[in-house]
Amino acid sequence: MPLELDHAIVPSRDRAAAARLLASLLDVPWAAQGPVGPFSPVYVTDGLTLDFDQYEPGAALPRLHFCFRVDDARFDAILSRLRAAGIACRGTPHGPDDGQVNPAFGGRLVYWGEPDGHVWEVLTRSYERRETGAAG
Repeated sequence: MPLELDHAIVPSRDRAAAARLLASLLDVPWAAQGPVGPFSPVYVTDGLTLDFDQYEPGAALPRLHFCFRVDDARFDAILSRLRAAGIACRGTPHGPDDGQVNPAFGGRLVYWGEPDGHVWEVLTRSYERRETGAAG
């Protein structure tokens, strides 16, 4: 069996609200309460779940970054949902929300923040992988 990431924990101040928002933007299923533990899962793919975990009020949350590689049609749909929701986005990982889409690496990419401080990214062509999808 190949090595695959199965799930990751995403710290949040309101796990259900954070999970619902991401799931709505990506157009994937989610649940307010998962089958295991105190998590609100977002079912990104058949093999990857992001489990949103509730942190205590006032607790410092680590700032995390997640990137999703998508095809052009899904990219357009996610970008449309971001704009319809009034969520500011940008073409660079840091800096002002300029509403720009970055055409880097022969594809398109965009970043956005969310209330817990995490940074999300969608791109159509990975800059971490060769054309074949192999690492290295």
